[in-house]
Amino acid sequence: MSASDPLPPEAVAPPPGPPALTQGWRDVVFLHWSVDPDLVAPLLPPGTRPDVLAGSTYVGVVAFGVAYTRVLGAVPTGGFDEANVRLYARDRNGRQGVVFLTMDADSAHNVLAGRALARVPYIWSDVAVRTAGGQAVGGVRRRAPGPPARARWRVAVGAPIARPSPLERFVTARWGLFTTWFGATAWIPVAHPPWPLHSAWVLRYEGDLVAAAGVALPDRPPESALWSPGVATGFYLPRR
Repeated sequence: MSASDPLPPEAVAPPPGPPALTQGWRDVVFLHWSVDPDLVAPLLPPGTRPDVLAGSTYVGVVAFGVAYTRVLGAVPTGGFDEANVRLYARDRNGRQGVVFLTMDADSAHNVLAGRALARVPYIWSDVAVRTAGGQAVGGVRRRAPGPPARARWRVAVGAPIARPSPLERFVTARWGLFTTWFGATAWIPVAHPPWPLHSAWVLRYEGDLVAAAGVALPDRPPESALWSPGVATGFYLPRR
């Protein structure tokens, strides 16, 4: 495995045709810890391996509000809050993407739809995400399925970032996700504008979401914290 894989592009053109699903994301908090690629490789779908930056890969807790969800251009449904634990991978074709280990959301019907249709690991939970007074605050308390888990955080939001660093690009410029689709690994293209990122620093983070997802971390704060007001995101049909 190389010391660093090529960084994902800063922006990509969307695939042809309309997206299967569109969501509006708001008040997005990115928290990331470096991990040994060999530690998390067994958690990835077959045919993928950890994406690597300077010898490490990263596990993230990314929390945000979903302002709306629109399926196949239909009338948008109501919003919900989500917090996911994610890894970063690439396949033998060089495609890079997110691998969701867990996805906590406070909308039972979106949890059921996501698990049944997209085969992603949604979990019904109490989730709250809010930004006010220059701080982003949130928390998760898991309901079902799976073992109990929870987290709380408070992040101070700083100035806009004009040019993302390699690490900031590594953890945010992701144009697809890997999932297991009917027994085989599939890649789902994702399209959105480049993230409008702000610097951030963690005032408090506590919880066991990452451990509950199968990644053992030393007791240390995140090495990267970012905030964004959000983007509109389109998800396209899976590809082998």
